[in-house]
Amino acid sequence: MPGADELPERPPGMLQVIHSIFTEGYAASSGPRLQRLDLAQEAIRLTRILHRLMPAEREVAGLLGLMLPVHARHEARTGADGELVLLDDQDRGRWDRTVIEEGSGLVVSALTGGPPGPYGVQAAIATLHDEAADLATTDWPQVVALYDVLLRLAPSSVVALNRAVAVVMRDGPQAGLALLDELVSEPALRRHHPYPAARGGSAAPARPTARGRHGLPGSASSGRQRTRTDLPEAPAEHGPGIRAGRQSRHLTVEHPGQRPRAGRSRV
Repeated sequence: MPGADELPERPPGMLQVIHSIFTEGYAASSGPRLQRLDLAQEAIRLTRILHRLMPAEREVAGLLGLMLPVHARHEARTGADGELVLLDDQDRGRWDRTVIEEGSGLVVSALTGGPPGPYGVQAAIATLHDEAADLATTDWPQVVALYDVLLRLAPSSVVALNRAVAVVMRDGPQAGLALLDELVSEPALRRHHPYPAARGGSAAPARPTARGRHGLPGSASSGRQRTRTDLPEAPAEHGPGIRAGRQSRHLTVEHPGQRPRAGRSRV
């Protein structure tokens, strides 16, 4: 463990490594099991230690607030034979509500007191998914708003894909299809299985459900595909402000130069 004088310089690199460990535990790249819970739990343990040592580091709270609501679903993510159970098919009664509540509190801490970081924004997206009773009642406008923020903080083709899927859920297939068409030439998506799955779903005449999306917020996949759903890890220096609402755990996005509207734009 670094000394106390070294800790302030270490968070970005440490968080990136821990996030990679958690991602491997969430969706193992090899082996007989989809999930490696030992890795996911170790990543959470390490982040808890960092959070105790660095309680003022909001991105440490953000990473922990991202991992907890995602990990809270692990019992419902696989079936009896170890197959992937998609988000809309999961028994939400098996989700760990105590862990979800802990994560929600960390999201508020991560997004209070200054510009947001990528982990805090991703944590807010994960929390929105976990707080919804089902897919239909997910606050898709707020999910899209958060992806808008995330694209400015840590732009990538994968985040753009996730946002496009959220737009499909908010506005319908045609709106999302236009966004997905814009990504067709992205090299990073050529071997990214969720892209054709998402595009195929958007081209269907009916409004798609969460089928075709992995358990991580807003990402797309199908079947037992070992597709990574990595979220951006690059730290951001600047971005729009996000503040915590006092009346609920919902969060309010404030874009630069835009006055916040009371009681609206909850994320």
